[in-house]
Amino acid sequence: MRVLLDENINHTLKASFDNDFDVTTVADRGWQGTQNGALLKLAADEFDVFVTMDKNLQHQQNTQKLKLAIVVVRAYSNAYAVIVDMMPRVNKAVRHAQAGTITQVTDTT
Repeated sequence: MRVLLDENINHTLKASFDNDFDVTTVADRGWQGTQNGALLKLAADEFDVFVTMDKNLQHQQNTQKLKLAIVVVRAYSNAYAVIVDMMPRVNKAVRHAQAGTITQVTDTT
């Protein structure tokens, strides 16, 4: 499964994804600063799942028509120490994500 991490996801979390996922960051692709609509279209051409912390994405973009699943990580901070504890649930969400849908993973602390 090909996974793209948004700029707002700490890049050091790449190592916390399941080993069978091929994880790339927006920066790895040189897509920094690309607006959400254009970024999602680029991502849909090369990736299966887009992981972001942008909780407003579902209200700003029509994601149902994309060949891309979106996982939104909802936490009070994007710091590694906060998100790393959520990674088992993020990995599960990525594994079960379906194109055109948005799955939210919420911090339970």
